[in-house]
Amino acid sequence: MTTNKALVLVDIQNDYFTGGLWPVDDMAQVAEAACRVLQDARTAGDLIIHVYHEATSDKAPFFRPGTEGAQIHASVAPLPDEAVILKHRPNSFHETDLHARLRAAGITEVTIVGAMTQMCIDATTRAARDFGFDVTLVADACGAKAQSFGGVELTAAQVQAAFFGPLGMSYATIR
Repeated sequence: MTTNKALVLVDIQNDYFTGGLWPVDDMAQVAEAACRVLQDARTAGDLIIHVYHEATSDKAPFFRPGTEGAQIHASVAPLPDEAVILKHRPNSFHETDLHARLRAAGITEVTIVGAMTQMCIDATTRAARDFGFDVTLVADACGAKAQSFGGVELTAAQVQAAFFGPLGMSYATIR
């Protein structure tokens, strides 16, 4: 690592892709964009950290422990020298060593990509900013899932906008 920057890839896992247990809209395109960001970060010598989620129960609807669906997708597979962190909650900092790794490496700027925008990207972004990191979110490298609430149906694009709008106000730079 030669910079003060880190790329954190969050939950780019098989269950989010077509054929998985919890597919996210346009996840293949999200992964393509994340792969480009990953290649740029590798070239720049940035710290790379892959975070993946496993449910705490084998009865969970997705990311069941030890399953193919819970594995990191091949398109962004970690290299042997890249950190891989297991988490069990939406916030990638919660009960993990992510914060300690970033601080130990002298990181001040964190770029976050992955899924789902309305859960783990949101929670991780807010926590990163609260810890004092300058945060960048790469919009086309983050994926959201269509959602409904109170009789209102939201497309994935609407969910993405509803989260990136507020995050861009004080938590992150959106690019």
